[in-house]
Amino acid sequence: MQGGRGVLITGCSSGIGLDAARYLAGRGWRVVASCRDPADVAARRAEGLESLVLDVADPDSVQAAVAEAVAGGPLTAVVNNAAFAIPGALEDLPRDALRHIFETNVLGAHDLTRAMIPHFRAQGRGTIVNISSVLGLVALKWRGAYNATKFALEGLTDTLRLEMEDTPIRVVLIEPGPITSRFRVNATRQFERWIDWEGSARADQYRKTLRKRLYGPQSKDRFELPPEAVSRVIAHAIEAARPRPRYYVTVPTHLAGMARRLLPTRALDWVARRG
Repeated sequence: MQGGRGVLITGCSSGIGLDAARYLAGRGWRVVASCRDPADVAARRAEGLESLVLDVADPDSVQAAVAEAVAGGPLTAVVNNAAFAIPGALEDLPRDALRHIFETNVLGAHDLTRAMIPHFRAQGRGTIVNISSVLGLVALKWRGAYNATKFALEGLTDTLRLEMEDTPIRVVLIEPGPITSRFRVNATRQFERWIDWEGSARADQYRKTLRKRLYGPQSKDRFELPPEAVSRVIAHAIEAARPRPRYYVTVPTHLAGMARRLLPTRALDWVARRG
C-alpha cells in the first residue's frame, strides 16, 4: 500500500467489482473487496485480497462492514458498484420487485456513502465513486426497473457532488455501457423470480424478444469491453487530484450522452426503440 490509500468496493463477486479489486490491488491500493455471499468472500481471501461480507440492502450489514473496514486502516475512496437488473415490462413488475431492486441499487449505495462520509471528513480527504450505466442516461424497453434505479443514482450523485463542494470529498459518476460480466445470468434469475410473463398481456412479445435474449445463445456485443476498461477509469477517478464529475466508458455510452444532450424526446425515443 502506498501513501495510506485504501478503497472499499461493493459487488466484488464477479464482473466490474472483482476486476477493479484486483486492478487496484496491483496498483498498490489497500483494497477491501466486499461481497454479499460469504462463499465469495472466502474466494477473494483465498486469492490474497482483503474481503468482508457486505449486503448493501441490509443497513446493519453496511454499518458493520464500514466499522470493520475502517478499523483495518484509513480508507480514501469508496466504489458503489453492487447492482442487478430485473428485466421485464413495467406493467408486469410487482411493487415488491421495484422495492427489492431499489434497496440494493440505490438505497444501499446511499447508506454506504453516508456511512463513509464522516470517515472522509475526519481524515480530510475522500472520493465517492458511483457506478451508473448507459441506462442512467437513456431508457430502453424491458429495462424499466434498472433504468429507474440508475436514473435515481445519477440524481443523488449530482446533488451530492454539489453539496460536497465545500469539503475535500470528491464525488464521481462512472457510466459504463456493455461490459463482459455475469450481469445477464443474474438478471435471468431475477426475471424468473418476479415476472409472470406467461400471464402477461405481452406474453407473445416476451416469447419473441426478451426470452430469446435471456435464454438464447449469447453473442458478444460489438461494442462490449472487458471489465478492466472500467477498472482503469475507477483508478483514474480515485487517484486524480481533481477527477472529472462524470466518465463515459464504451462507445454506446458516449453516443447516448450526446443523444441525450442534442435530440428532442421523440427523436430519442425513435433511437431507443431500436436499442
